[in-house]
Amino acid sequence: MSGLAVLQLTDSHFLAEAHQEMLGINTEKYFLSVLRQAFEHGQQYDLIIFSGDLAQDPCPESYQRLREHLSRYNVPVLCLPGNHDDFELMQALLNTDMISCTKQRLFDHWQIICLNSQVPNEPGGYLANSELAFLEKSLQDYPQHHALIAVHHNCTPTHSDWMDTMMISNSAALLALLKNYPQAKVIITGHIHQELAQQVQHLHIFGTPSTCFQFTPTSRDFSISKTAPGYRQLLLHADGTFETSIGRLDLILHELKLDKGYASDNP
Repeated sequence: MSGLAVLQLTDSHFLAEAHQEMLGINTEKYFLSVLRQAFEHGQQYDLIIFSGDLAQDPCPESYQRLREHLSRYNVPVLCLPGNHDDFELMQALLNTDMISCTKQRLFDHWQIICLNSQVPNEPGGYLANSELAFLEKSLQDYPQHHALIAVHHNCTPTHSDWMDTMMISNSAALLALLKNYPQAKVIITGHIHQELAQQVQHLHIFGTPSTCFQFTPTSRDFSISKTAPGYRQLLLHADGTFETSIGRLDLILHELKLDKGYASDNP
């Protein structure tokens, strides 16, 4: 059964220069490895969703390199801001025919809705009234389209105490709104650097591994795992059903280093 093929990438944390490292790893190197694997064996996608924290050091150089890497694959890319990103800079530099910060994309049977949960200079998330209004209008305008909603911050608990202090603080408003729209099928998030699958009402909610380092699931305090970088694939069918899977690099990140300064300041 065919469908709309979507690749989700998230939390690449590009640094100002390509050779720089974070937590002991070269984040850009692993992003490129993830991207190559996702397109192995002739895999094709209709859309890439990049769900935030594209850059750890949000400068023109980091976004320019990211744009160059993605441009090689000739697939439309929608980019969302994470808590580390400079959204104005993203909008200026990730602004081509194929790579953009567009908030809505329509297909034959599905619409993709991108929400901005960024609170400038804060690690946690929040959806402004304007974002919730945009979401509701998008659902009202296209009631026959199934909907996938993409947002950076998680909207449900991960059961990692330290991480759950930084989820979308008004998640209840988001979920209450979506309760009225059964055509909303899927929410995908970044931020949590781990795999997560939950269901709330009719909504399927998925967290996705980072393309660099991972956080340890269900940890009380900041903790990084040696689990490999990854990505999410989704196949969205015309009848509103879908398939999804996680892909990971075949390695263990032995070089990871615990950086308590990073942990305490702003994940």
